[in-house]
Amino acid sequence: MRRRQTGFTLIEIAIVLVIIGLLLGGVLKGQELITSARVRNLISQQDGIKAAYFGFLDRFRSLPGDYSLASTNIANVAVGANGNGNGQIESALGGGTIDEHVAVWDHLSHAGFINGSYTYAALPETPATVPANPYVRYIQLIYDNTYGLGAGPPAVALRHNIKTGNQIPSEILSEIDRKIDDGNPVGGVFQFSPYNGGAGGTAPTGGAAGQCYVGTTWTAPTVSNCGAASLL
Repeated sequence: MRRRQTGFTLIEIAIVLVIIGLLLGGVLKGQELITSARVRNLISQQDGIKAAYFGFLDRFRSLPGDYSLASTNIANVAVGANGNGNGQIESALGGGTIDEHVAVWDHLSHAGFINGSYTYAALPETPATVPANPYVRYIQLIYDNTYGLGAGPPAVALRHNIKTGNQIPSEILSEIDRKIDDGNPVGGVFQFSPYNGGAGGTAPTGGAAGQCYVGTTWTAPTVSNCGAASLL
């Protein structure tokens, strides 16, 4: 009696391997598409805020959040949301009479420059007062030097900037930096920021191994809690 051997033929094994390869390729392509979508989303968000900032300045000849006549010239802005008009969007601790970096969203939304409706209230930030990034952390538009090397003058100058908020993977910020700037997390117009995303969040760290960047390069493999700032 001949014994019949059982098992997979080479053709069957090859077909299985091809299927596995296609599945893995689909997964990797899907991850790539998700990453690209997040990059585009964050770039679009930053560009929209920049356009709103300059549009407001052009219309009212004052900065949003800092505008001292906001309650007079913009419907539904309360008197308590007026800035001091000194040309700098500051926090109450940084020299403002109010938290102007929170009032900025009240001014921009009620003037019709951004979507949504935000109403000024003192810190901490809430979804009713400040918009968030795709990772549900608060964005910040302010006059400070909490970006790049972050050591203060003379290393980092005070200037207006739009912070992305934290909890953004370093690989996402690296891709954004390469697309819109120079890829350097401590140079150019898009730089690393240790801003904690507001409301008691965890501040990103950078400058050493295992942190958001080392030297002049964003970290890879990715670090999950990172943030950046677009300089105006």
